Amino acid sequence: MTLGEVLLSSLSSGVITQYEVDWVTSHQHCFSREEVASALRLGRLIDTGDVNLGCRLPLSVG
Repeated sequence: MTLGEVLLSSLSSGVITQYEVDWVTSHQHCFSREEVASALRLGRLIDTGDVNLGCRLPLSVG
């Protein structure tokens, strides 16, 4: 998993999972300057309610 993948999936679905939040916080010491900026953007999106903590359901069930 990369921060870019987390950011893109969160932006496209409007949801970030607890696992992804945990991954971001546990790997932030390894982030490049650009990744830090992306993580801050993700944090702002969560703060404003544009991205919410939750779970993603599959598109089709069955």
